[in-house]
Amino acid sequence: MSVAKKLASQTAVYGVSSIVGRVLTYLLVPIYTGAFAAAEYGVVTGLYAYVSFLNVVFTYGMETTYFRFANRLGTDRRELYDRVLSLLLVSTAGLTALLMLLARPLLGLLEIPPGHEQYAVWVALILGLDALTAIPFARLRLENKARKFATIKLVGIVANVALNLFFIVLCPAVASGKWLPALQPLVTHLYDPTVGVGYVFLSNLFASALTLLLLWRELLDFRFRLNLAVLRPLLGYAYPLMLMGLAGMVNETLDRILLPKWLPDNFYPGQSSLTAVGIYGACYKLSIFMSLVIQAFRYAAEPFFFAQSTEKNSPATFAMILKWFTLCCAIIFVGISLNVEDFGQLFLRRPEYLQGLVVVPILLLANLFLGVYYNLSVWFKLTDRTYYGTYIGAGGAVLTIVLNFLLIPLLGYLGCAIATLACYFTMAILCWRLGERHFPVPYPALRLGLWLLLASGLVGLGWWVQLDGWWARHAWHAGLTVAFLVALYVVERPRTAAPLVVR
Repeated sequence: MSVAKKLASQTAVYGVSSIVGRVLTYLLVPIYTGAFAAAEYGVVTGLYAYVSFLNVVFTYGMETTYFRFANRLGTDRRELYDRVLSLLLVSTAGLTALLMLLARPLLGLLEIPPGHEQYAVWVALILGLDALTAIPFARLRLENKARKFATIKLVGIVANVALNLFFIVLCPAVASGKWLPALQPLVTHLYDPTVGVGYVFLSNLFASALTLLLLWRELLDFRFRLNLAVLRPLLGYAYPLMLMGLAGMVNETLDRILLPKWLPDNFYPGQSSLTAVGIYGACYKLSIFMSLVIQAFRYAAEPFFFAQSTEKNSPATFAMILKWFTLCCAIIFVGISLNVEDFGQLFLRRPEYLQGLVVVPILLLANLFLGVYYNLSVWFKLTDRTYYGTYIGAGGAVLTIVLNFLLIPLLGYLGCAIATLACYFTMAILCWRLGERHFPVPYPALRLGLWLLLASGLVGLGWWVQLDGWWARHAWHAGLTVAFLVALYVVERPRTAAPLVVR
């Protein structure tokens, strides 16, 4: 089996848990948007924005560090596993306790009124449990146990979805007598309607605990060993990755934190700032179709790139992988962007959410460039120059903050989406140019740039030219999508055996 087929097969296995899991999770969006007003959903969006930042702090780059040191000659992988997990265990306990103590200030940042401190406590426990699963999951990836990894991930996601449906759909219906009134006595003991959106966090907490239990073999096969002197080189490699991850979270989620702070009063007439956050957060979910492909690819690609780094033809392999990854993502970008109204009406149940659909094509393209950046970032991980990732991420973070500051007062959440696109595009270009100097790879940059320009042009044309009538509109959008697919087939198919690299 060729290296490309091996990566593709592992990506497919990881993709099962990622894609199926994300689809199941995404089915909750119409549940949330039907059950909660945009302002209530804004609480969920805002708190999970903080979770994204704190996830990086809780794991501080140790997953990638574990992969890097495990692939070095002479490394005792068992001892490395024990030492890394021991360090995470100690730091996770301290950080979880600290977050619980800071529950009220954290909620105050989101302008959530007193009386809901339990939300922050549950979030802290979720973060702690997820951090403890990070290295056991990394070990499964390192040992190529993709099926077990995917199964455990999927079970946790299914449990989360099932609990959400139980607490948010079934229990209210039973309590009101709409469904199964015979179960009312049982539901009365299990369900408290005043918890409201808190059941979103409780469901996640129970699912995270179940995931940790399912990793019992990896956790039992662990001996506590904490030696900071031995861990010093690992921390030296990891801390730039943590800073890079934090910068990445600034680029990915800070807009949902800054939006209620910098949005002028009454920018959207009759809507509060939390309502705007809820609308933007719900529409952001429609970019999931790009995100899940990137996530599945990253699960398989990171250990794969490290394993292939010693091969003589690795640069050509990396170039081929980027090419086909980008073209597949371009197809997703065109297909979803031209049919976003249908997806919006299917998943966003209340009309107030549909006004934000304009951000979806911009966010899809932004996530495409984020995936390109993840591909390109292999050079500084393989050359142990992870500080370059910190510089690039920090530059993107500064750009994100500046553009949000300038654009939110003018464009609202549309400005957030534009800032995200500008950030990820800039990061990808910087990473490519720096990589050319330190770790040359024959990426077909010009060819891919032309394909992305064509894809963007077709999407822009589809949005600019609006035809009357359902059938006419769908035929027009389908025609543009097919035109892009045909162009890809005609141009790229003859070169699958021997790709032409255009600089």
